[in-house]
Amino acid sequence: MPSPKLEAFSAEDNELAEMAKALGHPARVAILKELARRNSCVCGEIVEVLPLAQSTVSQHLKELKAAGLIKGTVEGVKSCYCIDWDNLGRLLALLGAFPEMKAGGANCC
Repeated sequence: MPSPKLEAFSAEDNELAEMAKALGHPARVAILKELARRNSCVCGEIVEVLPLAQSTVSQHLKELKAAGLIKGTVEGVKSCYCIDWDNLGRLLALLGAFPEMKAGGANCC
């Protein structure tokens, strides 16, 4: 059951917040970049390109998957992941919805 405080915000704002939270760790950003660079389903090789233990990488993959930014399949001990391009596009669209975003930023302070 969603928190009453979260219900005070739009579905889009909550959706953006969940995706942004998933990107709140540099390892997750690195994972997304690696998956985008390969543009294919990646199995165990993600661990090889990060300076983290396999269990830590698995936790980060779990967070990205829960936020909908990646898709994954698990077959026995083998897991394969790829970017969910539809949801990544949704994230970019939600970010682009900031009406006050301007090239060069606003003059404030």
